[in-house]
Amino acid sequence: MSKEIITLTIDGQEVKTEKGTTILKAARQVGIDIPTLCFLKDINEVGDCRMCIVEVEGRRGFATSCIQTVEEGMVVHTNTPNVLEARHVILDLILSNHHRDCLTCTRNGNCELQNLARKFNVLNVEFEGEMSEHTIDNLSPSIVRDFNKCILCRRCVAACKNVQKIGAIDCINRGFESCISTVGDHSLNDVNCTNCGQCIQACPTGALHEKETIDDVWVKLKDPDTYVIVQTAPAVRVALGEEFDMPIGTNVTGKMVTALKRLGFDKVFDTNTGADFTIMEEANEFIERFTENDNLPMITSCSPGWVKYIEMNYPELLPHLSTCKSPHQMLGSLLKTYYAKKEGIDPKKIYVVSVMPCIAKKFERQREEMKNDGLYDVDNVITTRELSRMIKQANIEFEKLEDSIFDNPMGEATGAAAIFGTTGGVMEAALRTAQDTLTGKDLEKIDFKEVRGGDGIKKASVNIAGKDINVVAASGLANAKEILEEIKNGKADYKFVEIMACPGGCVMGGGQPIKSSKVRSEIDVRKLRADALYSIDEKSTIRKSHENPVVKNIYEEFLEKPGSYRAEKLLHTSYKKREKYQF
Repeated sequence: MSKEIITLTIDGQEVKTEKGTTILKAARQVGIDIPTLCFLKDINEVGDCRMCIVEVEGRRGFATSCIQTVEEGMVVHTNTPNVLEARHVILDLILSNHHRDCLTCTRNGNCELQNLARKFNVLNVEFEGEMSEHTIDNLSPSIVRDFNKCILCRRCVAACKNVQKIGAIDCINRGFESCISTVGDHSLNDVNCTNCGQCIQACPTGALHEKETIDDVWVKLKDPDTYVIVQTAPAVRVALGEEFDMPIGTNVTGKMVTALKRLGFDKVFDTNTGADFTIMEEANEFIERFTENDNLPMITSCSPGWVKYIEMNYPELLPHLSTCKSPHQMLGSLLKTYYAKKEGIDPKKIYVVSVMPCIAKKFERQREEMKNDGLYDVDNVITTRELSRMIKQANIEFEKLEDSIFDNPMGEATGAAAIFGTTGGVMEAALRTAQDTLTGKDLEKIDFKEVRGGDGIKKASVNIAGKDINVVAASGLANAKEILEEIKNGKADYKFVEIMACPGGCVMGGGQPIKSSKVRSEIDVRKLRADALYSIDEKSTIRKSHENPVVKNIYEEFLEKPGSYRAEKLLHTSYKKREKYQF
């Protein structure tokens, strides 16, 4: 059924749009910009901040364009003197209770409040008065919460409560004392936060940001007695360029490797190699469970935010989790055992840095389960954003860099590993190896497009070795909850389940470049980044993890085979019930 079309006028321009469309959306459809702060498409559309006010002929006062729907014959003005003056006052009031240390703020240059202040020529704050003072919460290994820079837009609350269905944060107190905090005003480290970082992605200012650890990396790089190795996740290479004004989804692998070498790392390796090991172990684990009909469905364990979620909320389902470590942890473990022995390096002198799209990896790397012989597999995790800051600190002109390749032997990977960074990718990579292993043949079927795409839940039936099996890939913790409830209540017959904490997978991780509300409204960022990963896969000479010659060699020389005693010791882990609240 076709939808009713409404005709209205915005700033003298005739606009035709569907009934039910908001004024804001209608304006943007014809290239008319209306400023917003609290608005976040499909997540937070509540009209709290009032920055998007407009005038509608025949009506008193202002209309809030992000929630006001269009009407036939409506005449809208978005930039009258009254509107501009009112927006200026709103900005002034917000800034009057905002710590304005912009030059030293992590969001300097990428802050929506700062951009609006510049746009509306706010040169001074007229409503100076008492400012609220809050203690900065930096106890979490992943997230720093600085309410002194919060504008009460509630975008973070909506992302946590509505998108992820966690509800770790909300607005507490009233009036001037209102603030965004946790239950009992405790640290994020002590409540049911999963460290996914979607609140950071939603925040328009510097009120929420990752716990930066690049100073520790600089110290180690300057230490001649420390052998510093860096590894980079697949999703980083298709997002890092955005920090240097390159188009969204640009594959900057070569420039990234060159930049890392110029920063002084002793070796630059590829987490994708670790991903190939993950697939070898995970496919083997799945085949064993499938053959023995034991603890099915098997659920992937690569996403640490998701792992923490199930530990807190569904501990009874922990036996369904794959015991495989995530790719960067596997590679870290191999670097401090196989590689250290091969190169004659004392493992205690190796310092492994992982560049990740995910801030939950900061939490994961310091779990006690991620130790081997008293040493952590990975010593430091920095985000895509943190790497960009290091490159800028070193005064490297990233966009002018030549391309380089990863170092050997941990720099050779397959196309299967590349797609780990997008929802459905882990499952597809595992199915490629599982089908060949079960049939004993090099099958031509490479692409499992049934589990691709941006939908939060993708259910499919795939044929593996002559058997149809039900699989599902879910991204976003709200969708994870839906799948877990099905499993818990016996309403599903899945054999294999992939879950990623972040909607869209790692390409949209909490440590990736932050996009403004306007960009997120107009551009499918997830698709552009994911398409770049699929392009890497399609162009790869080898597209199945079990065909990686480096992986084959290390199994022959060191690990013996997937699931061996040594592989179990170094590449697998365990999980435990975790209390939601630590007070």
